[in-house]
Amino acid sequence: MKERLCLKAAVSAALIASLAGCANSGSETQEQGWAPDTTYKLTILHTNDHHGRFWHNRYGEYGMAARKTLIDDLRTEAQAEGSEVLLLSGGDINTGVPESDLLQAEPDFKGMTRIGYDAMAIGNHEFDNPLSVLEQQMQWTDFPMLSANIYDKETGERKFQAYQMFERNGLKIAVVGLTTEDTAKIGNPEYIGSLDFRDPKAEAKKVIAKLKETEKPDIIIAATHMGHYADGKSGVNAPGDVALARYMDDGDLDLIIGGHSQEPVCMEEPNTYNESFEPGDACTPDQQNGAWIMQAMNGVNTLVRRSLNSRMAI
Repeated sequence: MKERLCLKAAVSAALIASLAGCANSGSETQEQGWAPDTTYKLTILHTNDHHGRFWHNRYGEYGMAARKTLIDDLRTEAQAEGSEVLLLSGGDINTGVPESDLLQAEPDFKGMTRIGYDAMAIGNHEFDNPLSVLEQQMQWTDFPMLSANIYDKETGERKFQAYQMFERNGLKIAVVGLTTEDTAKIGNPEYIGSLDFRDPKAEAKKVIAKLKETEKPDIIIAATHMGHYADGKSGVNAPGDVALARYMDDGDLDLIIGGHSQEPVCMEEPNTYNESFEPGDACTPDQQNGAWIMQAMNGVNTLVRRSLNSRMAI
């Protein structure tokens, strides 16, 4: 059996997750990006549910210019610490502010490119316009927009790129994109009639099995737009990130960077939100079946930093 970097985490009070890796020794080790008994530092920055807020608000707060300044500072800080950065989005860039909507979110996608996003999950609001608009938005970016569970009904093939491989500090990182099944019922049939939104849990399992066979990543991250839903209680919504993590084989998925439900995924105890959480407070992410689950409320006023410090143990 091929061995892969296995992550376990202890989370500090400053929204910094410190993850210790584990793997068995053997000839397989040389196929991985990591080396035994070595410390790796990886900083993950993530936003979600941007919804057209390119400009600052009426109080002069937020906006993508301020976001770029913050991310640039965090990149500089990470570099000084010997870390490398992976910047992800949980999707829903479209719909919310007229100035953006009237421009088909061109400033937003081009702004994300200038900021240096590495990948994003395709959200349900990416289908609020004809598919030709989404295709144009993809041309405005230099990062992949990912979804493994959306298929073309006519061809039976995936409509979008399912995953992207990255290398940071010698680690091979796979990012798999997933989109809520609810898009099929809340989207405009005129725009999504040609698409089949399949079970993201089943599609993730298939993609991860392929990745382990072909790419042999050290870390597997799901960038999702599915919602979190504590203890898997999604109600009338489609199953979200908790259900996804529980569906996977233990250890197959290391991290879920989510969106859609726009919650600060900060837990008081297993399966229970910290209802008193305020931005700036210590935050303990959810953990399900060996996978950490994180969501940054939304892209307007929250950017969560995770520093993953992984050490091999043999």
